Amino acid sequence: MDKKSFKRLSISDRFSEVRKQERIALIPFVMAGDPDLKTSGQILLSLQEAGADIIELGIPYSDPLADGPVLQAAAARAISTGTTPSKVLEMIAALSGNLSTPLVLFTYSNPLLSYGFEKFCKDAANSGAAGLVVPDLPLEEAENLSTIAEKNGLDLILLVAPTSPLERIEKIANRSKGFTYLVSVTGVTGERSVMDDRVQGLVRKLKEMSSIPVSIGFGISSAKQIKEVKNFGADGAIVGSALVKRIASSIAGQECKEASQFCSELSQATNIY
Repeated sequence: MDKKSFKRLSISDRFSEVRKQERIALIPFVMAGDPDLKTSGQILLSLQEAGADIIELGIPYSDPLADGPVLQAAAARAISTGTTPSKVLEMIAALSGNLSTPLVLFTYSNPLLSYGFEKFCKDAANSGAAGLVVPDLPLEEAENLSTIAEKNGLDLILLVAPTSPLERIEKIANRSKGFTYLVSVTGVTGERSVMDDRVQGLVRKLKEMSSIPVSIGFGISSAKQIKEVKNFGADGAIVGSALVKRIASSIAGQECKEASQFCSELSQATNIY
């Protein structure tokens, strides 16, 4: 990994900009290396142009416990083409002069342990990443990684599930950096037609517990649902499986166009009024 440090946009600054524009943040998710790393880089730039406020980038892993079938298949395709964490970071670094949208890396505990927490956070920061999500990292073990991430200028974003006890939710809200990731449904990622009835109340409770922004993910797949997220009082909407499915079903060479069109459609639904 090149030791050169690249300028990163702050996640909190991006949320501040979005609030001033009276919008919620659109946070699309894509899997690095699907269909290949070169195309992934082009997709990131196309999402930026289409209105993405923050982009979540999955690092493929062979046992993604939080992922539904769409993201599992995307990870398998990426791994089959030789995508590794270090190659993902190299791809991000190569975009440093063109990608200004804050980038959040989504990975799992085992790849981080294999890479080394200190080395991964340093390399991720040097590549230009702004944040990190580790869905299978227990709250009790997050403090160590959060300290390492913060030292390197990365926000460790923690997840809240609809079934989490209030005491645990408060701890997560007070320890998460950048934003709190509120999971809209129980179970794994994937498109859903409805969100859990508890989500709106959880947004309100999280807002009472902490001033950090709240973004809703898992199951958000349409402009209609983004409007619902907006009405719940959340600060951001994360769209993953629906976008990844469209990229996967695209004609070869049309992945960026498909991603851009869908992102643009979703972006139009983010205005608060």
